[in-house]
Amino acid sequence: MKIILLQDEKKLGKKGEIIEASEGYARNYILPKKIGVEATPKNLNDLKLQKANDAKIAQEQLDAAKALAEKIGELQVVVKMKAGEGGKAFGSVSSKEIVTAFKEQHGIELDKKKVVLADSLKNFGNYEVSVKLHPQVVGKFTVKVTES
Repeated sequence: MKIILLQDEKKLGKKGEIIEASEGYARNYILPKKIGVEATPKNLNDLKLQKANDAKIAQEQLDAAKALAEKIGELQVVVKMKAGEGGKAFGSVSSKEIVTAFKEQHGIELDKKKVVLADSLKNFGNYEVSVKLHPQVVGKFTVKVTES
């Protein structure tokens, strides 16, 4: 019996795959637990439409991430730190501080977990910081650390 999986199942396959299962296994396990549905022409058409919709949404997200990366590339964020004797900075600038300053200065919200700092920002000056906006898109912007 052909089955369309509705969710990822460890030993059967991924969501949206069409698998071949024995009649008893399908009727007694897969269908009652709503892991999959029978591969009727209507269900196959629904699967095709769902895949087309998912592809469209994924493309829209990719385009939006590329546009945001372009916009972010032109921006600079200023973060202020306290300085000690001899102009040395106290502590370092974290990704949370960068995201907060970015939102305050430009009104764009970023996820602090997706901000990639190559090195900790412990000195004053300009640094290039990357942010993963999408698995295929990385945006870069400048962070200027100044003395407060």
